Amino acid sequence: MNDRFAIGGKLSKPREHAQLLVVGAGAAGVAAAIEGAQAGLSVVLVDENPVSAGLMGLDVPLFYGQRMTAAVQEEGRMVERLVASSPALEAAYDAGVDVRLGVTVWGAFVNGPAVRALPGRVAGLADADTSWLCGFDALILATGARDLVLGFAGVDTPGVMGVRALDALLSRYDAFSGRRIVFLGSGNLAATAALRAIERGIEVAALVEVLPEPQAAPALMDALAAHGVRVLTSHVILRAEAAGGDVAAAIVAPLQDTGAAERLACDTICLAIGVSPAIELADVAGCKLVARGADGGPVARAVGPAGTSIAGVFMAGDCAGVIDPAADMSVAEASGRDAAHAAMAWLAGESAAETPASAGAAAGDAYVYRMAWMRALVESGGMSAPVCLCEEVSRADLLGVQPPRYLGCESRQMASRSAETLLQDGPLNPDQIKRLTRAGMGPCQGRRCRDQVALLLAMASNGSPQDVPLASHRAPVRPLPLRVLAADDESVEMRDLWDVWFGIPTQWIPYDDIGTEREAEILSAHGGGNMHL
Repeated sequence: MNDRFAIGGKLSKPREHAQLLVVGAGAAGVAAAIEGAQAGLSVVLVDENPVSAGLMGLDVPLFYGQRMTAAVQEEGRMVERLVASSPALEAAYDAGVDVRLGVTVWGAFVNGPAVRALPGRVAGLADADTSWLCGFDALILATGARDLVLGFAGVDTPGVMGVRALDALLSRYDAFSGRRIVFLGSGNLAATAALRAIERGIEVAALVEVLPEPQAAPALMDALAAHGVRVLTSHVILRAEAAGGDVAAAIVAPLQDTGAAERLACDTICLAIGVSPAIELADVAGCKLVARGADGGPVARAVGPAGTSIAGVFMAGDCAGVIDPAADMSVAEASGRDAAHAAMAWLAGESAAETPASAGAAAGDAYVYRMAWMRALVESGGMSAPVCLCEEVSRADLLGVQPPRYLGCESRQMASRSAETLLQDGPLNPDQIKRLTRAGMGPCQGRRCRDQVALLLAMASNGSPQDVPLASHRAPVRPLPLRVLAADDESVEMRDLWDVWFGIPTQWIPYDDIGTEREAEILSAHGGGNMHL
């Protein structure tokens, strides 16, 4: 007998359906979409860009640091710039791909152990006005990578930003307001970004590096030297100096003598220490994840070529493992085509051919480098530096496992707890720390603190970031107005009995029935029990 309180069979059918849904219109995603369309599949390619000025102000999806010009307010111009900066999009249109720009994929859902009520494989989509469900047979996630943010005094000053956000404002939108940049980091990521800025007439004051030697390829370092760019090795940033509310300088110092500080005048401080794979959707869909320094952070566990632990869900580009920023774009495109071939083979019930590892994959262990930076920042900046900018959580608050000060919660029990006391019960878990300190609960949804929380917990545990449990993601993976989510109306069946949760007798009687004859009837039908009594 069907349980009339269960949700199974009550969900509305998706508004639309695609044989292949591709999320992300970067080089990998566009290549995957074109490959699928040329093979005769119905392909929908979705990309959240151009994102609104409001989301940029929240540092979503990248750490823009308020360094965008007023041009980002002009939606039409932003679309034009986006299309102009990605010529492959025209090829996608010509191939018959249904391209959706400015559309957010806020969740991807597949029936599994925890969810068995879906009408099929669905993704939640939303634009500025409404949300809807799109069904799919196969899914390729080409969501790229997000900025890695490490805290220091003044990191919340307008003008401190991430390297991927800088690239977006320079190359995609032509809307960067800075004129002189200090880069933190000296790897290929920092060097290529610095050279791109120089090409656009922006002055690079210096690259700051905590290690004794520059980390970029020799050819990149030679190119920077030809432009007279300084590389300060064995140095760390102490703070961002502000004037008029914006960055005015980066105060840096040698690691062994922080008293010998140097003022580097600039209007922008760019965090180019690393980027992390954007795996929010893979996590929400239920893919098994693994933290790998060689891939730049957490990625979906690989199963065959481009596959994940969920059949029919595939990864491509940086979200499958960060690609060396100095590599040719063809590396990302090849990753996208590989994912498309794997998806097509799966749809046809065949096994996809194995493909060799990409020659453009980033080398080395990203976690080792990030830990070197995190230790240097802690040693030079102490425990008062911010971690979570949204909830105002400092390093001391985080490792002391203290609630936000603005809540005014003080007790002997809270004062006595710390990361050290929690370690007695097992590995430190970012989700537990999040609930106790609110680090990661702000509107940026943890994008500016997630990585450094893991690094700090690894330091407190005397372990590796790879040993720290991965923090979970929840839908919606982008902040959305309630009016947008509410636009996708529920069926009559779903609205019925919604306020009697799962038919549990001790849950709420429907409000309209309290104090009426219906209340007694409901109590009688469900065996009694009422939280209103």
